[in-house]
Order: sequence, then C-alpha cells, then structure tokens
Amino acid sequence: MKIAKTFFSLLSESFTEFLNDKGLKLSASLSYYTIFSLAPMLLVIISTLSFFMEKSTIQGELFGQLQGLVGPAATQQLQEIIQNAQVSNKSTLASAIGIATLLIGATGVFAEMQDSINYIWSIKSKPEKGWLAYLKNRLLSFSLILTLGFLLIVSLGANAIVEVLSSELEAYFSEASVIFFYLMNLALVLTVITALFTVIFKVLPDGELRWKECMVGAGFTAVLFLLGKFGISFYLGKSNLGATYGASASIIILLTWIYYSSIILYFGAEFTKAYAKLDGVAIAPKKHAVLIVRNEVDQ
Repeated sequence: MKIAKTFFSLLSESFTEFLNDKGLKLSASLSYYTIFSLAPMLLVIISTLSFFMEKSTIQGELFGQLQGLVGPAATQQLQEIIQNAQVSNKSTLASAIGIATLLIGATGVFAEMQDSINYIWSIKSKPEKGWLAYLKNRLLSFSLILTLGFLLIVSLGANAIVEVLSSELEAYFSEASVIFFYLMNLALVLTVITALFTVIFKVLPDGELRWKECMVGAGFTAVLFLLGKFGISFYLGKSNLGATYGASASIIILLTWIYYSSIILYFGAEFTKAYAKLDGVAIAPKKHAVLIVRNEVDQ
C-alpha cells in the first residue's frame, strides 16, 4: 500500500512538473528536429552496422520494426528518403560535404534532447567557445548514435536466437511455448530500451546522477514507451488518417508517433528527477554546468 502511494505521488509530481516545464511544447520541438534527423540517423546506423552484418538484413529488420510502429506507407517514405540521401561516390568534395551534412543532421535530435532535459532538470551549461561547445555536443550525440547501433545489434542477434528456439520448440510443445517466447522477446525489447534510456539520462544531460536513479527512471520510461507503442499502433490502425490528410497521411502518422515518443521521454525525465528527489539525491550540475532557478515575479 505504501509503495503504491509513493508511486502515485511520484506520478503526480512528475505530471505537475511536466506541465510547468511545458513538456508538450518541448516534445513538439523535438518532433520537428527528429523528422529531419530521422533519415540521416537511420542511414548512419545502417552504414555503421553494415561493417558487422549484411546491409539487407539490417534494413529488413529495421524497416520491419518501423512498419509495425508507423505502418507501411510511412516506412516506405522513410526508405525512399534514405535511398535519396545516399552519399554519391562521383566527387570527393561532394562526398565529404554530404557526409558532414549527414552527420550534422543525424546528431541534431540529440543536441535538442540534451537542451530540453537540461531545462527539465534546471541545469545550464556554462558558456564556452561556440565552436568548442558545438563540437563537444555533436561528438556526444554521435557516440549515442553508435550506442543505439550497438544495442540494435544485440537486439537483432538475441531476436534471431529467440525466433529459432521458438520455432524449434513449437513443433514439440504446446502453444504455451509460443506465449513463453513472446514474453521472452518482450522482456528482451524492454531491456534494450531501458539500456538506451539509461545511457541517455546518464550521459546526455549536463547533470550528475547515480546509475540507480537513471536505471529506475529509464525502466519506467521504457514501460511507458512499450505501452505507448501498442496504444499508438492501435490508434493508427483504427483511425482513417488517409481520408483526412490524403497524400500527407504518411508524414502525419510519423509525426504522431514521434510526438508521442517525445512526450514519453520527457515525462520519463521528470519522473527520474522526482525519484532522485525522493531518494534524497538531488541532480547536481557537472563541472561545466550550473543550476538555474526559475522564479515568477508579480509586478
């Protein structure tokens, strides 16, 4: 009973702070950045993973997952964008410019994410030389893209093992084995998403936080993300956006999914802050950052 009361108290505080920090506005801003960064980011991930796996295998699994989230039309549009974004080999200068533009576009979403979580946690980075701060943020963002790629490799490998075991045992056991491996796969996905959010909360913001608080907040965020995945897939399946938006339906579907995911991320950041406060560990700024205080003054 006490645990439930504490949990709902955390939810209430997180929701209040989410509204006070204009979480919906921050989510809309992140959605805007993501819609332009998504294709370059996926292209960087695919190109990086192609050193370890067949590119066709990576694309098949990746776009298969995306199709389950946003539907075939939006996935097809993403595939076309990525195909058009391929860097040409005809000119060295053009290729260099293309790669630089690609990396800037791919890392933009993480830079926006960093600023927003800093704002939510009431932290601000100290002024640095413009180019130095920009370079540091881009390198950090790129490292997170590589982390995302690594987690995708782990997920794909474990997924393949689970599918093989599931098909083998299904021939000898009842349907209970199918349910068991479905739950195992779900647990695997939850673990990978939790790991990703843990890295984001620990590394990306300019706040110092223990691994414990990061993992609890990330686990909560991952559960919300999975619930949201099923919820928004159901909504998109039932709603007839094609009739409403016509040819623009695919981009609207993609934006809807990204917007909801952004809300979940920032609500998770609020929950992490509330949990750290409850645990008696305030989020402290790193050496290159300071705490900010927001006060309302009546005149």
